[in-house]
Amino acid sequence: MKIAIIGASGNIGSSITQEALTRGHDVTAIVRQTENVSKESVSLEVKKGNVEDVEETAALITGHDAVVVSFSPGWGPDADYNKHVEVARKVLQAAKKAGVNRILNVGSAGSLYAETGVQLVDTPEFPEAWKGGAMAQRDSLKVYQEEKELDWTFFSPAVIIEPGERTGKFRYDTESPVVDDRGESRISRQDFAIAVLDELENPQFIRQRFTIGY
Repeated sequence: MKIAIIGASGNIGSSITQEALTRGHDVTAIVRQTENVSKESVSLEVKKGNVEDVEETAALITGHDAVVVSFSPGWGPDADYNKHVEVARKVLQAAKKAGVNRILNVGSAGSLYAETGVQLVDTPEFPEAWKGGAMAQRDSLKVYQEEKELDWTFFSPAVIIEPGERTGKFRYDTESPVVDDRGESRISRQDFAIAVLDELENPQFIRQRFTIGY
C-alpha cells in the first residue's frame, strides 16, 4: 500500500510512519519541515507541504492508496485550534481532487462520551489546558461525519496516549473510552499506530469513529 502521512514528524505521526514502514508499505511523509524526518528507509519519501493549500496537498497525495491525517497546530495559548476544522475540510477537498478515497484522521478523546452521556470535553473533570484543542477536534469530527463520498475514519485515542510498549493487545469501542480494571483509559503511541495500520489494511470503521484502550 502507498500511504501519505500528513504530520509525519509529530509524536503520533512518527509512530504511525514507523509502523507503516515496518509492515512494508511505501510512505510519503508530508511535513512542514523536512529536516524533522529522518530518511531511514528506501520506502520513505519526505515531502514539504502546506496542508492548508488544497491544490498543493492534492498534488502530493495523488497516486496514494490512503491518507493519514495526524495534523496538529500545537498546544498552548498561541495555538490556532480552529485549524483542525479548516484542515479537515481542505484535506477532504484535496482527496477528491487527487482521486484518493481512503482517509484516516487522528482525532482526540474529548468527543468520546462519558457514562453520563456527556462528551468528555464537556465534563467538569476535563483539563482546561486540553479543552481548546479537544473542542476543535470535536468540530472536525462533524466535518467528517458530513462527508458522504469518501471512505473516512476518525480515530480517537484513549484519554491518555504516551510513549510505551508495542503490545498489539488492546480493545475497541466506537463512542466511549475503553477503560482498564483501574478505570483508566490509556494507550501507547506504538499500539495506537498498530491500530491505524490494522484499520487501513483491514477496514472495520468506514465512515465511523472508533477508539481503543487497554
